[in-house]
Amino acid sequence: MSASLSPLLVTATPVLVDHASGSYVYDADGVRWLDFTTGIGVTSTGHCHPAVVEAAREQVGRLIHGQYTTVRHGPMLELTEMLGHVLPPGLDSVFYANSGSEAVEAAVRLARMATGKPNIITFHGGFHGRTVAAASLTTAGTKFRSGFSPLMSGVFTAPFPYALRYGWDEEQAVDFALGELDYLLQTQSAVADTAAFLIEPVLGDGGYLPTPLRFLQGLRERADQHGIVLVLDEVQTGVGRTGTFWGHQPSGIVPDVLITAKGIASGFPISAIAAPTALMSKAWPGSQGGTYGGNAVSCAAAVATLKVVEEEGLVENSARQGERLMAGLRDVAGSTSTVADVRGRGLMVGVEFCDPDGSPRADLASAAQQASIDEGLLLLTCGTRGNVVRFIPPLVVTAEQVDDGVAAWAKALARIGA
Repeated sequence: MSASLSPLLVTATPVLVDHASGSYVYDADGVRWLDFTTGIGVTSTGHCHPAVVEAAREQVGRLIHGQYTTVRHGPMLELTEMLGHVLPPGLDSVFYANSGSEAVEAAVRLARMATGKPNIITFHGGFHGRTVAAASLTTAGTKFRSGFSPLMSGVFTAPFPYALRYGWDEEQAVDFALGELDYLLQTQSAVADTAAFLIEPVLGDGGYLPTPLRFLQGLRERADQHGIVLVLDEVQTGVGRTGTFWGHQPSGIVPDVLITAKGIASGFPISAIAAPTALMSKAWPGSQGGTYGGNAVSCAAAVATLKVVEEEGLVENSARQGERLMAGLRDVAGSTSTVADVRGRGLMVGVEFCDPDGSPRADLASAAQQASIDEGLLLLTCGTRGNVVRFIPPLVVTAEQVDDGVAAWAKALARIGA
């Protein structure tokens, strides 16, 4: 009997990767593609960065797995110390898990235990994972949460300030969304029942929409006023992706709980939540744990990743090349009638397709993503309406590679007549 992969795993490209290096992936014949998907923002230091490879190789020969509620190991302690230098002030306690979904659920568990309140407020378009609780918090698309009800109770969803969708400017959208959040607290989830706000600094699967800074500040004000825990899902936005180390930093706020994963270990599975010790201590004994959390090889890769990010100035490069990418994509959009928006922060950029009347064009987004493959560029789509193409280059991307990617994109749009 032979086995095959699940037919439900739909692959975005036909590429069969043989090896990869830096910003490129190659098939067995040596055909090369510029990879602006990075495993959905995971290979932050590029594919197979020598320092990360060496750290993992050395660790595999010393200790592969030391279960962290049984024993402790050096890479986990070193990673924790390094995170202490980059985490927001006051978030001095860290819990490790394997995936973003698992970390999101740990953050929700912590918020509910610490406050004694049941409800979590999320925002339209948010993506927080595929496990049952994480999917219950996700509204980036019905495909993530449909077909396996009942979902977790105690979740309420407020509008996200998506200015383009509403046909407003950002200030109007923020005023509306904050007003609707206040109304939700008055009509659906009382302050006395609300444990946490949960939001991404830039929506991921929801469309690569930066959360307006004033909206984040408004959430912080309301969290402080009402004793609500503010949880920031930085699974995709963290570790330099948005041109600052954390995606929320331009807002000037500090979250109560921060969630990180994806780019922190350059492709090795690890995630974490960070919170003040006083808050973390309010979780019940035994409520945190897991077989593979804080895996020794993943921790070693994460330590190497953080060193590379600092030593090679990758946060600064993300900001610099992100500006270049945004400018190039906006220049290309100027010759089209169906690109409604080019937006993002750092190397997290989305291109949204709509007709002039605002109707979403998921067909064009999909066609452009597919046409790009033939031009040597790998991209992904996203958005609640499927009409956004996302650009996620590695943080090591060069100006020349950005220009090559923009040129390939222009050819792809010309090919489909966008």
